Amino acid sequence: MEGDSVTLNTGVETNQGQNSWYFKDTRIAKRNGDYICTDVQCKDGDERFRDRLKLDHQTGSLTITNITSTDSGEYKLHISDSEKIFSVAVHGVPAAERDEMKSKSVKEGESVTLDPGETKSTNNVMTWHFNDILIAEITGDQSKICTDVQCKERFRDRLKLDHQTGSLTITHTRTEDSGEYKLLVNCSSITIAKSFMVSVIAVPGSGLSAGAVAGICAAAVVISCLMVIAAWAVYRNHIFFHRVLREQTASG
Repeated sequence: MEGDSVTLNTGVETNQGQNSWYFKDTRIAKRNGDYICTDVQCKDGDERFRDRLKLDHQTGSLTITNITSTDSGEYKLHISDSEKIFSVAVHGVPAAERDEMKSKSVKEGESVTLDPGETKSTNNVMTWHFNDILIAEITGDQSKICTDVQCKERFRDRLKLDHQTGSLTITHTRTEDSGEYKLLVNCSSITIAKSFMVSVIAVPGSGLSAGAVAGICAAAVVISCLMVIAAWAVYRNHIFFHRVLREQTASG
């Protein structure tokens, strides 16, 4: 979708040789040992991508950020004596809808769902990250949530995954849940990245801990009991006073 990032993977873990990327027969990136050029840095570049290309130093994989519909087409990788071809199709999304989809604002305590807007393929591996911390993963029919200690401490069983769409729901949100959530979808030799910015708005009085709330409730109960006792004491004194007054009047 427009606005996403996509990585075209070479499938090579360490590549010290030379590789070149072409888009519609125009060279857009090149790696030769430690030398790397992208877009206009390469002689054939035409500013089409304008700093939206990133080349991995180790693998030579190419990432296109903030992708647009004009980036659709055929990408070729020339590596050593072989060639790989990638076909990229970018689907347009109205700007207002795209901004709404990627920016979420909720009140503290509410739930928020981050929906990637697509149906998960059985071959895809989906991983959710929060501020670069892995918080959830779907592999086939298997899923893992918060395997990291830091994640368990932060979210504490407040994350839910939809296996059909890969969407992530955060329940009982807190202000510290605000930040960037990133979904990586690995489809064979292509990795798609979707980012969501979540803003959790604090609600006055919602910052009390469970212990503080329990303490306030207990104090309220005690005060209510004391008020009842005081009222009963006043009532008894009133009855006693009138009884003494009647006895004095009768004896007089």
